[in-house]
Amino acid sequence: MARPELETERLRLRQFREEDLDAYALITADDETMRFMGGDGGLSREEAWRSLGYLLGHWEIRGFGLWAVEEKASGALVGRVGLYRPEGWPGLEVGWLVDRARWGEGIATEAARASLDYAFVHLDPDRVISVILPANKASIRVAEKLGEQYVESRQLQGHDVAIYAIGREEWKANRRGGFS
Repeated sequence: MARPELETERLRLRQFREEDLDAYALITADDETMRFMGGDGGLSREEAWRSLGYLLGHWEIRGFGLWAVEEKASGALVGRVGLYRPEGWPGLEVGWLVDRARWGEGIATEAARASLDYAFVHLDPDRVISVILPANKASIRVAEKLGEQYVESRQLQGHDVAIYAIGREEWKANRRGGFS
């Protein structure tokens, strides 16, 4: 299956590769980076490996998923961003995880905006959501920058979460830039 790659001004969203494991394991080992991801902290290297397998499997099953986010200037892996809808999920989600050393640089917003554009153009959903733990103020700001608005609170996989969403018409009205 051909898997798309996206480019923004600073970033390349591409498929994960085996050689990404070292950088991905470092990013996901950080407790603070993983604090709002619904687990018990950072991942071991083995857990990071299984996470990569899960991400690649999502692409196989759904035909879309989370991309490796590579900084074009340096070639460095700086996170994972993209589209997510495992079985039982409340909708098509745009989600992000960025290396803590790169927080505050707008990477999540830039990559998530490209992912959101891809979703509405190629997957044709009525709306796209983001599932966010209420204490994650930084991710709430990213969701709002994308034009998402709070919709509801609910329990999901044992956690109280907030659902933010943007519909097709709101996306069209808010669309800036695009993807290539």
